[in-house]
Amino acid sequence: MTTVPAIPSDRLPALLAAMPKAELHIHIEGSLEPELIFRLAQRNGVALPYASVEELRRAYAFTNLQSFLDIYYAGASVLLQAQDFYDMAWAYLQRAAADNVVRAEIFFDPQTHTARGVAMETVIDGLYRACRDARQIGVDAELILCFLRHLSEEEAFDTLEQALPFRDRFIGVGLDSSEVGHPPEKFARVFAKCAQQGLHLVAHAGEEGPPAYVWSALDVLKVERIDHGVQSAKDPALMKRLAQDRIPLTVCPLSNLKLCVFPDLARHNLRELLDAGLMATVNSDDPAYFGGYMNENFLQTFAATGLDAQHAYRLARNSFEGSFASAEANRGYIERLDAVFASFA
Repeated sequence: MTTVPAIPSDRLPALLAAMPKAELHIHIEGSLEPELIFRLAQRNGVALPYASVEELRRAYAFTNLQSFLDIYYAGASVLLQAQDFYDMAWAYLQRAAADNVVRAEIFFDPQTHTARGVAMETVIDGLYRACRDARQIGVDAELILCFLRHLSEEEAFDTLEQALPFRDRFIGVGLDSSEVGHPPEKFARVFAKCAQQGLHLVAHAGEEGPPAYVWSALDVLKVERIDHGVQSAKDPALMKRLAQDRIPLTVCPLSNLKLCVFPDLARHNLRELLDAGLMATVNSDDPAYFGGYMNENFLQTFAATGLDAQHAYRLARNSFEGSFASAEANRGYIERLDAVFASFA
């Protein structure tokens, strides 16, 4: 499909909800809703510093990435058994299916758990089983292991060694956590080793960090995808590079709003990225904390920025073309996408 049919603006919200899409930037620990945090805390006998679900939700008032990360790691403390990781992933996957996410490439942070004495096998087993079961509800889900960039290169190497016995259960590695002060090149040797293992490579860059971090992620880490990347707009040469090389950007609008990367959604630069020919996508990042899963990100962003059906088609198609799914699977996804757009014409 090369021509997107004209679709009335009043039908755009229904189209955004109905169209199949891939989610390429979802931290599974960031999908942990307060209700599930409390259930798991009770199941595992973990004491929480909040008296109720409502009190925990009120604590979700972030001013920057670090203030979010502090509560994010506290929430993860309830995850102790493989079944906990399964329940967390399964809750997300059900929401993804309801939003017509047909492909999910899910980040997980093993260091958040191994530092608490939870075995790598426990983490991966629970998450992997949920991904496997997701086929029953129409979601093709795979895992990407992320290194915490505020920790050392040595700790990342240790994490990789712990994970390699389960190499068949994850498809790639990423780099997340506090960006400023932790440039991508800090992990150059780790990523080189991951490349030798045949793992896909992605990294957070250009969320709060400068365009220089995006350059480093591309040229030093050799990543295939940039997570966030919105600061790239400050560097015209970088924008040209990203467009020419068709490097996917996994943009997370509601996350950017919640963490004050942009003052309001109307001033988000998603349209600018698309108009410059970049392979931008829409994703939910840490939806339990940032106020919305996939469809909510699409609906709020389109309402605030005036993006139209042409943009919707491009974003959805970009999500498939930017994914690590097989070429055959992507052809099927895009055929489904075309069919949904045709049905709205």
